Amino acid sequence: MTTVTNTPVVGVGINRVDGPQKVTGAARYPMDFQLPRQAYGALVQSTVPAGRITNIDTSAAESAPGVLMVMTHLNAPKLERGPMTALGASPPPPLQDDRILHYGQHIAFVVADTPEQASAAARLVVTQYESTEPLLDLMDRRAQTVENPWGFDHTRGDSAQAFSSADVTVEATYTTPDNTNNPLGLAATLASWSGNRLTVQDTTQWPSMARTNLASIFKIPETSVRILVPYVGGAFGIGLRVWPHVILTAAAARELRRPVKTVLTRPQMFTSVGHRPYGTQWVKLGATRSGDLVSVDHRSRSSLAMEDEDYEPFAAGTAFAYACPNVTTRDVQVRLNLPSPCSMRAPAEAQGNFALESALDELSYALNMDPLALRLRNHADEHPPSGLPWSSKALRECYEVGAERFGWAARTSEPRSMRDGNWLVGYGMASVSYPWYAVDCRAQATVTSDGSALIRSAATDIGTGTYTVMTQLSAQYLGLPLDRVRFDLGDSDMPAAPQAGGSGLTAALGNAVHDACRQLLKLFVDLAAKDTDSPLHKASIDDVEVTDGRIHLAGRQETGETYGDILARSGLSELTANGYSTPASPGDIGMALAGAFGAKFVEVRVDADLGLLRLARVVSVIDGGRILNEKTGRSQIIGGTVGGIGMAIFEDTVTDTPSGRIANGTFGDYLIPVNADIPDMDVVFVGEPDRASATGTKGIGEVGLVGIAAAVGNAVFHATGIRIRSLPITLDSLIR
Repeated sequence: MTTVTNTPVVGVGINRVDGPQKVTGAARYPMDFQLPRQAYGALVQSTVPAGRITNIDTSAAESAPGVLMVMTHLNAPKLERGPMTALGASPPPPLQDDRILHYGQHIAFVVADTPEQASAAARLVVTQYESTEPLLDLMDRRAQTVENPWGFDHTRGDSAQAFSSADVTVEATYTTPDNTNNPLGLAATLASWSGNRLTVQDTTQWPSMARTNLASIFKIPETSVRILVPYVGGAFGIGLRVWPHVILTAAAARELRRPVKTVLTRPQMFTSVGHRPYGTQWVKLGATRSGDLVSVDHRSRSSLAMEDEDYEPFAAGTAFAYACPNVTTRDVQVRLNLPSPCSMRAPAEAQGNFALESALDELSYALNMDPLALRLRNHADEHPPSGLPWSSKALRECYEVGAERFGWAARTSEPRSMRDGNWLVGYGMASVSYPWYAVDCRAQATVTSDGSALIRSAATDIGTGTYTVMTQLSAQYLGLPLDRVRFDLGDSDMPAAPQAGGSGLTAALGNAVHDACRQLLKLFVDLAAKDTDSPLHKASIDDVEVTDGRIHLAGRQETGETYGDILARSGLSELTANGYSTPASPGDIGMALAGAFGAKFVEVRVDADLGLLRLARVVSVIDGGRILNEKTGRSQIIGGTVGGIGMAIFEDTVTDTPSGRIANGTFGDYLIPVNADIPDMDVVFVGEPDRASATGTKGIGEVGLVGIAAAVGNAVFHATGIRIRSLPITLDSLIR
C-alpha cells in the first residue's frame, strides 16, 4: 500500500506545531496548573550526609500560620517501593525510617495554604542527628561495590594476551565529574484525589511508567491513576523516574483530601531528581605499527546511591565501537552517601566516549598517524562480535563529509604548530555512536466525518519535536494535509508509550502510529469494499492510495472517495483503530540493530599566555536514519552540542568533603554555557532509512552530546600539547 499527499510532509523542516502555544504563553507546564482549594508542599532536607535522626521537632512548624500538616518518618504512611521499570528499579519511598543516606535527603514535608507559608514553616523544623562518617570517595575500600548488574560486561578474544603482540600500547586514566541536568523548568507536581482516583500533573518524561508506579505504591488499580503532562519544559533525564517528592505530594493530598502542589527550588534540583554520576575510567589500547587495533581494555568505576539503582555502564559502548578481535569491558559501581544518580542526556555513552576517543587520539600520536585515518582503518564494517550486517550505518560517510566540511586536510600533525597571532589553534575530532533502543508502544488513530484525524499516545514531548514529527507521520500515512491532523500526547489514559529518553521514542512511537494509521485505513477500505455503491467496491488495502484525504485505486485518482463519504454512507460519525509496535530483533531481521552514528570535528583557540579557551566552530555529521523533520532534527543536534560543550569545559557538581553538601547548587555557581560560549555550528545528516524500523528513523536526541568532550579535549592537545584527561577542562589546567 502506498499513501501519498500532493505535498510531501515527512522530512520537510516545518515549524513546530506547538510553537504558537509556547511563544504566546498558552502552553501550560506542570507548575502552571492550579486547582480549587490547592495547598502547597515544601521539603525539609537533611543537613548531614550519613547517620540517623535522633529527634525531629515539628511543633513550631505545625503551629505556624497556614500550616495544614507536617509529615516525617514518625507519621508518614508506610509505602512499598515501586515496581521494576525498563530503566531499572524505582527509587525507595521517602520518610520510611530514621536513616540518613545523603545530604539533602527529604526528612520532612510541610503543607500549608500558600507556598510562602509552607517554605517559612519548613525552616522551623529542628532536627538532631547521630552522624556517621560518610562514604564519598570512589576509591574508599569500605564502600560496597556492585558489579555488572545488567550483564553488559563484554569479553571477546583474549585482550590481556593480545597486548603482548602490539607494536604500540597506550594506557591512561580518565575522570568525569558529577553533572546536574538543570532544565530551565523546575520539577513540579500537582496531585489531587477524587475518592480513590489520583490525578497528577508532573514533570515526567514517561506518563505510563508514572501511572504504574503510583498505582503500585498507593495500592490502587492503574485505571485509578491519571498522569497529565502536555508540556514538560525540558528534562534531560530527570523525568524518567517517580521521585520521592512526587510520592510525598500525592500522599499529602490523600491525607488532606485537597490538592497539593510542590515545586522544587533550584538547589533542591541538585539533590532530588538525579544527576550524571561521576567516575574513573582506565583505557588500554594496543595496535600494530600500521594502526590496526589488536587489543582494547576499558574499565570504569562510577558512583551509585546507597539504596538506589541506576546502572550506567561507561565502558559498554567500547565493545562494539571498532573492529578489534580482542576486547574487554568492565563496569563497577560504588555505593556512596550521595543523592541518587540518574540518566542525564547521553547516559553512560557521554562518559565512556570521552575516555575511548581521547585514548584513540593518544594512540594516533604514538603511531604518528592522522586521528581520522586511525578511525577509518578500524571502522567496524560489520557488527562485532556477531558478524551481522548493521541495519544501517553511514559512519564512513560521516567521517568523509565531516572532514571535507571542516577542512580537516589543513590540520598540521604536530601539537602547537598552528597559530593565529597569540592564539594557539587546535583541530580535534571524535567518532560517536549511541546504542539502539526501543520498547513496545501503542497509539490510536481516529478519522471523523469532517475528514480530520486525531492520533493519540501517552508519550511526552520534552522539546524534541514529538508533537510535530508525529503529526507529519500521521498526515503522511493517512494522506491528509497537515492542518487536518492533530496529535495528542501527555496523558496516561491514552495508549501506553515508552519514555522520551534513550533515543528510543521516535522509532517506537512512529512505528505504532504507522500501524494505527494502516489499521484505520484498512477499516475504511473494508467498509467501502462491502458497499456496492462505493467506487472502491471489492478493493483491498493493497489496491489503494490516499491523496488529500481521498482513498482511490492505485494510479487512478478518479476512482475513489473521501473518508467522509465512506462514513456517511455507513451511518458513522468516526472510525478508530489501535496500533502497536514491538522492537525488532537481530534474529528476526538477520541484522544487528544500529543506533545513531556520527563524527564531531572541533576547532579550539587557546591563548598562549593566559590559557583562555575558546571554541571557534563545531561540525557534526550524523547518521540518524530517516530524518522526519530536518529543522527539529538539526535543533536536537545543536542542543546536544551545547550540552557537550558544558560537559567539556564548564559543568562540575562539586560535593564538599566531608559534609556531603553540594557546594555549587545554584545557577550562580554551577557553570553552564551561555550564548557567548557557543561557536558556529554546522550540522549535516547523512545515511539511509534504517531497515529495522517501519519509519526508517533512528533516535538522535542523545547522540548530539556524545563526542563533543573528547573532540574538544583532542583539539586542546593539538593546540597546546597538553593532554587533558579529567573534565571539565579549566583555565588552570592549560597554564604550564
